[in-house]
Amino acid sequence: MAYGEHKYQVAVEWTGNRGSGTSGYREYARDHVIAAGTKPDIPGSSDPAFLGDASRWNPEDLLVASACACHKLWYLHLCADAGIVVLRYRDNAEGTMLDDPKAGRFSKIVLHPHVVIQAGGDLSLAERLHHVAHEKCYIANSVNFPILCEPTIETDAV
Repeated sequence: MAYGEHKYQVAVEWTGNRGSGTSGYREYARDHVIAAGTKPDIPGSSDPAFLGDASRWNPEDLLVASACACHKLWYLHLCADAGIVVLRYRDNAEGTMLDDPKAGRFSKIVLHPHVVIQAGGDLSLAERLHHVAHEKCYIANSVNFPILCEPTIETDAV
């Protein structure tokens, strides 16, 4: 694993000009495209509550997804190192944002990973590794609100 400074470059291009730019709050779409190198573009917008397109990703979705994915990646790494064979992992995470006219903010994200490990695996260790993954998660260590983890772990029926 490479230690040190890592940089990430993305481009966000607004695609929501309906012909009159931002001539009024309701006159433009919030649509944008997120790009990073040769990766597939991500169609973005704002939350529908803020006149966005519900069929596109919004920044709040992406923040919750980032926390969820970071935790999962650390968890799988730790399980592999500990000899826990993870067969399936799905997280139905939920973020709570407080909409305040002065300064909106997230108050919490709750991860709900449902993990299936190979029969005979150590369920107690598999659960403890979620705590270690949380401590190591770059996203969780970078935000100013709690990210909670409420895992469910079961073994695969053979």
